[in-house]
Amino acid sequence: MGKKPELLATCGTLDELKALAEAGCDAFLLGEERYGMRLPGEFTPEMIGEAVNFAHPRGIKIYAAVNNLMDNEKLPLLPEYLKRMGELGVDGIEFGDPSVLMQARSLLPGLPLHWNAEMTSTNHGTANYWGRRGATRVVLARELNMDEVTGMMPSLEVEAQVQVHGMTNIYHSKRSLVHSYMANQGRPVEDDNVGLTRGLYLIEAERRDERFPIYEDANGTHIMSSGDICILEDLHLLMEAGVQSFKIEGILQSAAYNVAAARAYRRAIDLFAEDPAGYAFDETWLDEIRALQDPERELSFGFFYKEQVY
Repeated sequence: MGKKPELLATCGTLDELKALAEAGCDAFLLGEERYGMRLPGEFTPEMIGEAVNFAHPRGIKIYAAVNNLMDNEKLPLLPEYLKRMGELGVDGIEFGDPSVLMQARSLLPGLPLHWNAEMTSTNHGTANYWGRRGATRVVLARELNMDEVTGMMPSLEVEAQVQVHGMTNIYHSKRSLVHSYMANQGRPVEDDNVGLTRGLYLIEAERRDERFPIYEDANGTHIMSSGDICILEDLHLLMEAGVQSFKIEGILQSAAYNVAAARAYRRAIDLFAEDPAGYAFDETWLDEIRALQDPERELSFGFFYKEQVY
């Protein structure tokens, strides 16, 4: 094969970043909730600078998450934030809003730009549209199945990133739904009690055996999947297709769990690169992950082997 695919992760702290780097991650997506969306931890510009100083001597890349929904209040400060990211030496900007693309192209010419529009990045035509306007990578929708992902690769004019492990977002509202519900129940909560450490779940009456993690931050209410994507068994299909970046989503997971996942995917990537013809998945690669996996959360293929109607 050609160049090894990148192993990218999100993380909550600098210590976790260092542990994941040791486990084999090639890149990290970091940011703060003002401009980033659904991040495991808040990385101020100063912390991003520390991450860059740690990462670059080791050949590791740091991408800044500027993929939030942009409103008129955020836009005046956006140019200064982007310029700061450039000064810190980040290796790319992840965006969803065209306003970020336009500003980044003007202020940071030549810096890689990764288009992430969540579930709408479903075809090569739209990805190439953004590529011709400056994007260098598309973050493919998690609702795509394996045939759609691999079949798209020959037609893409930009790099492709695919989430291969971790939970996914299934609902987002800008409204503070948990605060509203609790207040109506006569149980108002403080802002810091519904964040990532609260441990709140949504349970449907018809599916009481499934728990959907729910949390709120400055961007509103987020409901996450009841299971975790794990495509390690068929990672070779994505590598054969030429996917350039694999993402481990670390939100709402322990650092130990994310490190275990990184080790497993690092092993698979390296062994495939060493001998694609002789490569074979080893079930024991999942042992460390399964030992740390929440027993109430299933490891699954997500939508990779499900038909999805748009």
